[in-house]
Amino acid sequence: MALKTLMGTYNQSMDVKGRMSFPAKFREIIGERFIVTRGIDHCLLVFSPEDFDRLNEKFREMPLASGRDIIRFFTGSAIEAEADKQGRILVPQPLRDWAGLEKEVIVMGLTDRCEIWDKCKWEERSAKLDDEALLTALEGVGI
Repeated sequence: MALKTLMGTYNQSMDVKGRMSFPAKFREIIGERFIVTRGIDHCLLVFSPEDFDRLNEKFREMPLASGRDIIRFFTGSAIEAEADKQGRILVPQPLRDWAGLEKEVIVMGLTDRCEIWDKCKWEERSAKLDDEALLTALEGVGI
């Protein structure tokens, strides 16, 4: 049975039109069609259509007062992307602007989704990761 967990980090380049290669290992798991939307940390999130539908089911269960902005944020900015024959996807300008994506990007697999980061922004954020905070989080899941 093939592993279905998205994991690993890949360095990619984005051209001036917003096209970038999406890692073949991730396409093998997600498929050639996926959903790209804004992420909380000014990165982009990538889901399979099925995982995005499951996420939206959870959003629909929320009370309107607390759920409407979440739905606007994630679903309102989402696009459906399809890899071309070279394995590239087109990231629309509004999503590139949101994530500050320029030429060098990082694509990382995070179990059931991927994140796309501007390489410099990811390096800055990664440098700020705190070992103590990570240890505390790990204790919360029994590790």
